[in-house]
Amino acid sequence: MLHQIPSNPLYQESRLIRHRHEIFLHSLDVTCYKYPTFYKFFFGVVIMNLRKTFFSGILAVSMSLSGTAMAADVIMGVPNWPTVKATADILKVIIEDNLGLDVELQTASNPIVFEAMDAGKMHVHPEVWLPNQQNLHDTYVVEKKTVKMNPYGVPSSPGEMCVTKSTAERTGIKTIEELADPDMAANFDTDSDGKGNIWIGAPGWASTNIEMIRAKSYGYDETMNLDVMDETLALANVDAAVANNSNIVFMCYTPHHMFTLYNLIPLEEPPYDAEKWVVIQPTDDPDWLEKSSAPVHWDTASLHIMFATTLEQDFPEVAKFLSSVQFTTDHLSAMTYAVVVDKVDTMDYARDWVNNNQDLVDAWLSS
Repeated sequence: MLHQIPSNPLYQESRLIRHRHEIFLHSLDVTCYKYPTFYKFFFGVVIMNLRKTFFSGILAVSMSLSGTAMAADVIMGVPNWPTVKATADILKVIIEDNLGLDVELQTASNPIVFEAMDAGKMHVHPEVWLPNQQNLHDTYVVEKKTVKMNPYGVPSSPGEMCVTKSTAERTGIKTIEELADPDMAANFDTDSDGKGNIWIGAPGWASTNIEMIRAKSYGYDETMNLDVMDETLALANVDAAVANNSNIVFMCYTPHHMFTLYNLIPLEEPPYDAEKWVVIQPTDDPDWLEKSSAPVHWDTASLHIMFATTLEQDFPEVAKFLSSVQFTTDHLSAMTYAVVVDKVDTMDYARDWVNNNQDLVDAWLSS
């Protein structure tokens, strides 16, 4: 069962209206998961078209309402996780201070950023996770060729299921398949409904849909509530579980500060097998969940900067710079720890980072 956990109302009210449609669109995905037959025959292809139409309308309205949306030389679309925000600010500082251009950051989900780069409304996505966003990469980088990818990806692990060490000791859990056992799942029942609870990601993340596929493939979608909520709330639950010595299982990934804060143990699962990894996103097929299967570990992932090909003509110095940037896993881990744990403002962090890494920045700019 999928559980949609609402975010803090004050946070929701502060979000730009042009991006609130992501919650609506994700609710369609939830409907697809909970009531696949209804979704298939009542919504069908209409929903796929609705996504495209709704995006176009929202983007047009948001641009007209903002007035100055395209006033900046470079527009970056920034999704909702810590490292992408810090990376965006670092790129903004470097471009503005060294290339003399004005850079604007706009909050947006992954599909919106790619659609906007394709339409000429945005220019840069600071951190694209592959294979999480493989469908967007294939559409805009490979097929339409309206987006280019920085070749220097940062290695990462996009998704595992983790428990705290004390949880593993209390429950004896070792493998992800054990979550499909009702007796084991009961150890993680936090709302007394007879099923366990597991955080699988935030609304709007492509990886959240993939974790729904993995839960179905391993069978624990029948024994666990699949909780979808903002990462801040999910990690607050981990904090509480650690403080109260209670059991918890949740989606974990690197680079991330969670491995510094907590003593985590990833659950064992079969290694990645490309032939068994059949993942379809809801934007591509209304029957995505039914047709997908992934009873194996994620493949090794990489994080890339991507940018609109129009930058090569409009601002070739920016395109050249973005093609040369090479962040490391240590860079990103330090970013998320500073921003989330130490509560450092992302722009303050960006300016300090650039000052402390000037030789590296100069190398990127001169490449």
